[in-house]
Amino acid sequence: MNGPTQLLESENHWVSHMGGWFAGERVVFRGQDLHRDLKDLNWTELYLFSITGRRFSPVELKILTALWVYTSYPEPRIWNNRVAALAGTARSTGALGVGAAVAVSEATIYGRRPDIRTIDFLLRAQQRQDAGETLQSIVKDELQRFRGIPGYGRPVTRGDERIPHMLALLRETGREQGMYVQLALAVEHELSVGRWRMQMNMAMLCAAIATDMGFTPNEYYKYAIPSFIAGMLPCTIEAEEKPEGTFFPLRCTRIAYEGVAQRRWDV
Repeated sequence: MNGPTQLLESENHWVSHMGGWFAGERVVFRGQDLHRDLKDLNWTELYLFSITGRRFSPVELKILTALWVYTSYPEPRIWNNRVAALAGTARSTGALGVGAAVAVSEATIYGRRPDIRTIDFLLRAQQRQDAGETLQSIVKDELQRFRGIPGYGRPVTRGDERIPHMLALLRETGREQGMYVQLALAVEHELSVGRWRMQMNMAMLCAAIATDMGFTPNEYYKYAIPSFIAGMLPCTIEAEEKPEGTFFPLRCTRIAYEGVAQRRWDV
């Protein structure tokens, strides 16, 4: 911001290339009439168009939808789903529960932040290969600098049950030969023959697929935002169906409290 000039120019005035609502008349959505030009799009197509401004083929849409479906776990112990379940057991609203659960999906180890690091690694690794570096040296350098490569390894278990199903879909649709998918698999091979023994997880495969489709890191991040929602709502609903406050309660003696000792309160 360079002083008040830009603020004054924007007062009651917003120039948009994305769209706008003309009350009682029409809605413009990225230069298209929402109710005429885009009326035949399904929600996924519209969501992707809103982010990228591009249309995707039926095969691409099938794959991008599968990335969401294969990551929708109705498991209340998972960190973000637990927030959704806690909202249900506290009798909060569905919107607040899911909104909070989506917000905490931007975790450091899981979720959206690793997505950004993963796609960044893919782009940097491909650039370094194009410049003549060997994949072996790239992998070794990344491990030395960062002590790990995003998208490989899994904190809970070694393998990722989603990978075989996603690879099968890529083979079925003829998309398994994408440059970044092959790069991701090649990195996994380098890690498997070395002492690291790290396998690819779903974050890497998703990032590789999206990069092969031309997503930028920012577009991929925004595409991935709703990917857990379908698994969150069942956790909320089930917690709502059970007695209030019964979702994983803890007795006080189980809490490792190291603060001030018990005190007497004079009322």
